Amino acid sequence: MSLRADLEISMLTKELSVVVPVYNEVENLRPLTEEITAALANQGLDYEIIFVDDGSSDGSFELVRQLHEENGRITAIRFRRNFGQTAAFAAGFDHAKGRIIVTLDADRQNDPADIPALLAKLEDGPFDVVNGWRVNRQDPFLFRKVPSKIANGLIARSTGVGLHDRGCSLRAFRNEVVHEFHLYGEMHRFIPEMVHFAGFSMAEVPVNHRPRVAGDSKYGLSRTFRVVLDLMTVLFLRRYGDRPMHIFGQLGIASGALGVLLGGWLTGTKLWAGITGGMDAFHETQIGERPLLLLSVLLMILGVQFLVMGLLAEMNVRTYYESQNKPVYHVREIVS
Repeated sequence: MSLRADLEISMLTKELSVVVPVYNEVENLRPLTEEITAALANQGLDYEIIFVDDGSSDGSFELVRQLHEENGRITAIRFRRNFGQTAAFAAGFDHAKGRIIVTLDADRQNDPADIPALLAKLEDGPFDVVNGWRVNRQDPFLFRKVPSKIANGLIARSTGVGLHDRGCSLRAFRNEVVHEFHLYGEMHRFIPEMVHFAGFSMAEVPVNHRPRVAGDSKYGLSRTFRVVLDLMTVLFLRRYGDRPMHIFGQLGIASGALGVLLGGWLTGTKLWAGITGGMDAFHETQIGERPLLLLSVLLMILGVQFLVMGLLAEMNVRTYYESQNKPVYHVREIVS
């Protein structure tokens, strides 16, 4: 854990923070607030609810402001425009004052009544993160369940993080966990992978999943293709983020070596023709017009480009870590 994270955790004043990204969910916010309040009423926790309005245009923030005036536990954060769910989670984490952070969607498909079960599992382990598992998912089969199942299988096989449901927003974190990774782009989909890569322990708890009763879904089939692209980014950052020359160098050496071998084979063919058939055979053996010669030159050029790209990436990585004092390790605890 970084020194900055230690200082931030020392200033925590709440036991629990509930972070809820909001985008055009005005019909769901009041019932959701009532459900969260009811779920935590008998827990004896000093908690806060953080609604992060992600550029809503349907009056969601005005309602959140009203809810804040009615309930002092509610904090309202408003973006200038729509930045996406990842940014909303990041803002909620940055402003959370709780030692434990729970996240859930604003569409009421996540059931706040499951929050106590997540908190109990977090303490029983003890675990650092507990993920919700939507066992009986209430979503369209073809356009939501099937793509999600394919994505879960692909990500699990690629990363080695074997969760049943990595798309469920209902999660419980210890506060120190969220300071160990940086969210940007659409990386909220890979929070379990980032948690695992940092060395934290995780568990899953079956949770209730409800059909949407108000508002419109913000997800579509196109999300599946973006998941594949984001997965490539996550895998690269995980395996080569601090040593990019290892991947670009391997590609460069392999490409350059193959180009040299092809060029050498073509040159040897022409020379052998001259040795066995004389100068006439040497001149008759044409390699300048053969596609393999062009492929050979192209592979050698690509090899040089990959090597140069690796060197530039190494320079960027060193600038990133050294200029900002970024840690290249994660410490679980220190006994002294």
